[in-house]
Amino acid sequence: MDRFMSLFINPVLNKEVKLRFRTFKSFLGLFFYLLVCGIACLAFIYIESYLSYDSFTATDSRNLFMVLGIGQLGLILFMTPGLTAGAISGEREMQTLNILLTTQQSSTSIILSKLFSSIAYLFLMLIASLPLYSIVFLYGGVSPEMVMITFSFHLLTMLTIGSLGIMFSTLIRRTMVATITTYGVMVFLVVGTLILFFISLRFVMQQYTGPSGVTQGNHYLPYVALMLNPAATLFSIYEPTVERSLQSAGVNWDLWKGFITSYSIITIFSLFVSIIRLRPSTQLKSRKKKG
Repeated sequence: MDRFMSLFINPVLNKEVKLRFRTFKSFLGLFFYLLVCGIACLAFIYIESYLSYDSFTATDSRNLFMVLGIGQLGLILFMTPGLTAGAISGEREMQTLNILLTTQQSSTSIILSKLFSSIAYLFLMLIASLPLYSIVFLYGGVSPEMVMITFSFHLLTMLTIGSLGIMFSTLIRRTMVATITTYGVMVFLVVGTLILFFISLRFVMQQYTGPSGVTQGNHYLPYVALMLNPAATLFSIYEPTVERSLQSAGVNWDLWKGFITSYSIITIFSLFVSIIRLRPSTQLKSRKKKG
């Protein structure tokens, strides 16, 4: 139990959290983030009420919820690589990594501490923005369960992108190169998978469409391409019609199930590679001594 708790409560994590949250810029950024979100919500309500010449309805409230959810997802995709890609490479560039490795902290503890401290600020933003959803509850159209699903979705996306950033920061010596690589993978997950989906879907519909105009059989490639896309998966959770459209194209599985499975695997794999590669020279020496 003590060993498990040491992975999450240790001097490395305490130092990183203090350094990130002691500055006034952090709280100033949080203030402006909530201010912009609040103004955007009020502006959305005003515009919808003005255009419809009626009161703000439950349908409009649901649309506002979707805008908030997708907007926060964009924030996560944009900020997470920049916060995590320099976690290990930054220590290497400042020549403090060797000092960190001489401590009693294990590689697992160091990697997890770097990950959690890097995404702690984004996590605080998500928690602080929860009261904004009370505006949605005033008009109905959205259940509390959907808010929790959206929050869990954002958390898993944040952990996966953060784990990729930590992995590239461990494998690549330069912070700039690690950051560009992480952003490149993120762009592929958002834009590249969508392009692959449309290409594969067009191929499937041309090759496997029956006389009735309905695609025959189950086809994995369009599903795999789309389940890796966080924006498309989140939108499919909000709009069940997307799932029905995919079923007509031969995709008969829920996107969110594939998303959870694939992103959990990516997170575990990225953290495993980071832990193994953090002390490669030490592990090689221990193997030679045993040999």
